[in-house]
Amino acid sequence: MLYLPRQQMRILFIGDIVARPGREKVKQVLPQIRQDYSVDLVVANAENIAHGRGATTEMIREMKSVGIDYFTGGDHLFWQKGFESEIDLLPVLRPANYPQGAAGKGYEIIITKNKSKVLLINLMGRTFLNERLDDPFRKADEILDKTKPESPDAVLVDFHAEATSEKYALGFYLDGRVNAVVGTHTHVPTCDARVLENGTAFVSDVGMTGNINSVLGVKKEIIIDLYLSGQNKKFEWEEEGDAAFRSVLITVDDKSKKNDIERVDV
Repeated sequence: MLYLPRQQMRILFIGDIVARPGREKVKQVLPQIRQDYSVDLVVANAENIAHGRGATTEMIREMKSVGIDYFTGGDHLFWQKGFESEIDLLPVLRPANYPQGAAGKGYEIIITKNKSKVLLINLMGRTFLNERLDDPFRKADEILDKTKPESPDAVLVDFHAEATSEKYALGFYLDGRVNAVVGTHTHVPTCDARVLENGTAFVSDVGMTGNINSVLGVKKEIIIDLYLSGQNKKFEWEEEGDAAFRSVLITVDDKSKKNDIERVDV
């Protein structure tokens, strides 16, 4: 029988995995999704994976064991003490526009099982989030220039940002130069997944994988009281109730060089 190689690459990106409910939902649904959609690479944002803030080696390995290949981060990634000394040993990125000297790396070329090369870039916004960071737009330019000799088959950017305007601006700025720009951080899935004018797949926010009977993963009573009292409250993450799995599937067609994006939510 003549073997014809598949001409499409499928990348599943899972939105911010929040605490134990998010991890349990991934365990429950990811293996079947990976099989049903013939996924080549699974990436997830892990900045809230450990107790709602930060990451640990143990929990990264736990999620890797059920089918996540690589992880991205954000403003909470180093929340758990000691993770900065462990990140270099793990398949985890931190935002590339952290100042020079920060632990970890901000991009990686990943070789998939079918030998395709995927350049994964993690960036973080500055508007309403962290003005001490380097410019994510120019950092993206720098990384694309530096990795051009590697000729990656696909380029995926996780833009961890607060402002929708900043996310759209980066999407349009990179349109036609990367295969996909996906937004994370705000924990609410958006319905604007589309392909931009020059071919880049885009979504403002993939959304949270975690407890939906909560305020972005936190017990709703705590957040309601915060607004009623005006006083700071210690966050406690909701462990009871329903959880959702939020993701997008990015398809890269090797022959036509066209990209597509669709929501995959459970």
